[in-house]
Amino acid sequence: MNNYEAVFILTPVLSDEQVKETVNKFKDILIAEEAEIINEENWGLRKLSYPIQRKTTGFYFLLEFKSDSTIISKLETQFRRDEKVLRFLTFRQNKVFMEYALKRRNKLKETK
Repeated sequence: MNNYEAVFILTPVLSDEQVKETVNKFKDILIAEEAEIINEENWGLRKLSYPIQRKTTGFYFLLEFKSDSTIISKLETQFRRDEKVLRFLTFRQNKVFMEYALKRRNKLKETK
């Protein structure tokens, strides 16, 4: 099992309830495939560096999870099918990045 990180941007025209439903849908996909969700971060509404589908802002989310590599294609297929998702990026964390992610999570816990 490898550690993965998925960052995705949702369209800014969604209500808070729709945003929560969409994020929960992706989390449910991971849980159904027996992935262990390590961390979840809501980065909120942020400005995009360039317009995507005529949108200049988007809701950013980060999911860190541990799973087999077979789940990645299923998750990315769902990202592609959902019209609420503007962009997404999923990648496997290497040893150095796992340490960095752990430090970042600890720092976030301290600030809360």
